[in-house]
Amino acid sequence: MKNAIEVNELTKRFGKITAVDHISFEVNRGEIFGFLGPNGAGKTTTIRMLSGLSRPSGGKASILGLNINSEITGIKKHIGVVPEVSNLYDELSARDNLVFMAQLYGVPSKERSKRAEELLKTFRLHERKDDLFRTFSRGMKRALTIAAALIHNPEILFLDEPTVGLDVVAACSLRNLIRNLHQQGITIFLTTHYLEEADLLCDRVAILVKGRILAIDTPETLKVKTNKKSLEEVFIKITGLEPTVMVIEKGK
Repeated sequence: MKNAIEVNELTKRFGKITAVDHISFEVNRGEIFGFLGPNGAGKTTTIRMLSGLSRPSGGKASILGLNINSEITGIKKHIGVVPEVSNLYDELSARDNLVFMAQLYGVPSKERSKRAEELLKTFRLHERKDDLFRTFSRGMKRALTIAAALIHNPEILFLDEPTVGLDVVAACSLRNLIRNLHQQGITIFLTTHYLEEADLLCDRVAILVKGRILAIDTPETLKVKTNKKSLEEVFIKITGLEPTVMVIEKGK
């Protein structure tokens, strides 16, 4: 199967408000797919539908060929979700958080501690494994939250605004972690309103405004089509909106 995610006319309404408006797209296996748009565009709502946290009002979608409406239990075995606000526990240590998440994901008991130790080393948190989550910096909390989403070796990782609130150094470190996961073959669905970040990381991007997709393509192709030099300029050209600008160290 070529596509990791297939979405057709997916819609979500809250009363009279249409948060996601008949969107259609595909995500290839092994790519970083960026879902770009301002706050309130429908990015998080889309992730919630695809991960089974919210039921669509209309349309269809599948993850690895499994229907999100009827086969969500099977889907959850293959995906990891990193919400914008961490879902880990302040009163638990880094290691205990990972072991607990492994239990929730159904990782066999004999493998939980080993997997937790491996991820702590991968994310350079092993020296802090016994420290409580609440003592971590924002960047470290974000890294551990991503590690927790990987505890069951998912094929697809949903990252919702992963670098929001991080300083430049922490954001740079996190982007490098995302690149490493990409190199391992994990499919990554990334939402962000930081255009330069998407330009650096994503194989393809979709531009979402008011619940509708206005464009989908590689960053380079979008630049050529609009005769612009940056994804930020492309965004302004297509949407007429001023994007949030994030300062990123050159070359990072």
